Amino acid sequence: MRAVVGIGNPGKKYQFNRHNVGFLALDHFAEKHHLKFFPSKYEYYYTEGEFEGNSFVLAKPTTYVNNSGIAVKDLIDQYNISINDLLIVVDDINLNEFDFRLKKSGSEGGHNGLASIIYLLNTNEFPRLRIGIGSGFEKGSLADYVLSDFNKTELNKLKETFEFTSGIIRAFITGGYDSCLSEYSKIRNQLKNNIKDSNGS
Repeated sequence: MRAVVGIGNPGKKYQFNRHNVGFLALDHFAEKHHLKFFPSKYEYYYTEGEFEGNSFVLAKPTTYVNNSGIAVKDLIDQYNISINDLLIVVDDINLNEFDFRLKKSGSEGGHNGLASIIYLLNTNEFPRLRIGIGSGFEKGSLADYVLSDFNKTELNKLKETFEFTSGIIRAFITGGYDSCLSEYSKIRNQLKNNIKDSNGS
């Protein structure tokens, strides 16, 4: 069993916030594969499925971002998930909007949701898929920025990103981190070649 957790704040008020890009990525993946989220008796919404004989669970915490670790700890305890079989999908202000990066482990990078997960799992050795939301805010206005909504143009652009991240998530489910990394590298090379072609190189 593998688990993929999107990070975000629950409720319609926050649905299209930049901070909720992890939720949005999982929503896109679930819709693509005809999956529906249900409430659990724990601190998350979830849906289960199977690809190529590999079972998985997707989860969206019902805690706020700062307490994401509570839901993640509940999830891995309930499903007996190995830390290597957990993938966190999270927003990142250190990446350009619509960009994405895969990391096998690392610090919280200033993200309170990741900090909560690291604290409650007592490790930072879990994979995370980071989706860029940019850093177009003035000093002291970080909270307002991450809680601001994507506009319609940005949401349409995000769909392109989510097509890529959906492939990465599926690869994680079917083959674990190594397969996930291979798919990620293939996509990055594809995007790099597309840029070269568009520049006439």
